[in-house]
Amino acid sequence: MKKSIVSVLFVAFAMLGSVNIAHAAGDAVKPPKMEWSFSGPFGTYDKAALQRGFLVFKSVCASCHSMKRIAFRNLEALGYSEGQIKAIAAEYTVMDGPDDEGEMFERAARPSDMFPSPFANDAAAKYANNGALPPDLSLITKARVGGADYLHAILTGYEDAPEHVHLMPGQYYNKYMSGGVIAMPTPLIDDQVMYEDGSPTTVDQYASDVSHFLNWAAEPELEVRKRMGIKVIIFLTIFAFVMYGVKRKIWSDLH
Repeated sequence: MKKSIVSVLFVAFAMLGSVNIAHAAGDAVKPPKMEWSFSGPFGTYDKAALQRGFLVFKSVCASCHSMKRIAFRNLEALGYSEGQIKAIAAEYTVMDGPDDEGEMFERAARPSDMFPSPFANDAAAKYANNGALPPDLSLITKARVGGADYLHAILTGYEDAPEHVHLMPGQYYNKYMSGGVIAMPTPLIDDQVMYEDGSPTTVDQYASDVSHFLNWAAEPELEVRKRMGIKVIIFLTIFAFVMYGVKRKIWSDLH
């Protein structure tokens, strides 16, 4: 009997906790739906937006966030030449070794290297960010509900905190964040990164471009997958008509 009561209480408290979590998540404003060139069955990535987004990542995001699953040579998909990729990689240093003396050493990155983390380890990252660990951005659009829409919303959702919201030191108010509280300070400001193609240098444009780029980082195969899907649908449609004709031919003698 006592075990049954304990079980019921445990379930009740678990449900109460779930309600509280759901309520906290409900405090966040739903990210607005954005128009992306890669949306829909025929969507494709905009290479100009990808290059601008990479520039924003490299100039702003890379100081705190890693992108461990992307190699420099993958930037070829963004329209960069082999020479440009080598030049971009050379801007970074990576740890290599051991050498002939058994020592690790630093060297300039090569196209085959992955993007290095800005911190030596997670402990160093937390220490530099008031105890918060900046997430790796390689798969961030898959790890967050809403994908690119969510990223754009977070990057543009910083506001002065309402009177009822109390922020601790190192915390900021973002209406799209669960509970409205985020540890990341406002990362983007107007005219922060210069674009060579004449695109607007606004927070909204930066947020759109870097969200576009990070969606590519998470789904570099998106265009190939969509093309294959269309081919499969066309094949199955033709196959269905062929099989329908075969069925009519076989059963015609029975009518």
